[in-house]
Amino acid sequence: MLAPPGFEFFGALLDHAFLRYALLAGILASISCGVVGSFVVIRRISYIAGGIAHSILAGLGLAHYLQVVHGVTWLSPMAGSILAALVSAAIIGWVSLRLHQREDTVIGAVWALGMATGIILISRTPGYTSDLMSYLFGNILMIGQRDLWLIGGLAVFVLIVVALFHKQLLAVCFDPEFATLRGVRVQPFYFLLLGLTALTVVLLVSVVGIILVIALLTLPAAMANLFARRLWQMMALAALFCAVLTTGGLALSYGPDLPAGAVTILLTGVSYFLVVGLRRKG
Repeated sequence: MLAPPGFEFFGALLDHAFLRYALLAGILASISCGVVGSFVVIRRISYIAGGIAHSILAGLGLAHYLQVVHGVTWLSPMAGSILAALVSAAIIGWVSLRLHQREDTVIGAVWALGMATGIILISRTPGYTSDLMSYLFGNILMIGQRDLWLIGGLAVFVLIVVALFHKQLLAVCFDPEFATLRGVRVQPFYFLLLGLTALTVVLLVSVVGIILVIALLTLPAAMANLFARRLWQMMALAALFCAVLTTGGLALSYGPDLPAGAVTILLTGVSYFLVVGLRRKG
């Protein structure tokens, strides 16, 4: 009797620590994905998240270059990703708000500069760089204990910030002009939203990679939006969907030895179109 697809993965969890790390990383990242992804979908800033995601390559390249060439050990690839993501978010927000430039132009510039800088730094770093290239397409199976603690810490930080400034972030997403009239300082909370988006993008890059991160950030939240009537319901459903999809991607990719990130996104895309189609018929 044939075992159902993915059964091998759950059977191997007890034997392999790296599989348990991968499963836990996907679940922890799903928390931030559900919360921040809901804001991204409502505010319609997925293109900003895309620019931030691709600029991360600069931070990865810098961390790898400093480690290999100059022996710097304190700047890990994850820390370099966070640094690059936050700097990119700050540049996009500052140029858009203060210099009154079109957001799409600014995002294109940050996207291109980040990718180009990362490629140059990687090319100037001697040695084997396949581990860096895995960030483009994701390799959740390479996550270790240190990365897991960082992913969990960032998830807790995102939850605390959203809980403290829930009303302000909600106002910025739904009606920033009305919020300004009511005395809400929109600009600082817009920067805060971009910063949270940057941190969440870093979490998801470790799961599915730079190229596929936007799908995992937006599609679970978009599916949740079809069922939820309140924002907190949308966040909870999006987190649940994301956790199920990342777990399903890991399970389905394990047996045939397929890339977990690509399988996760394939599963996410198919699920999204199925849900949209069924809701439309209903």
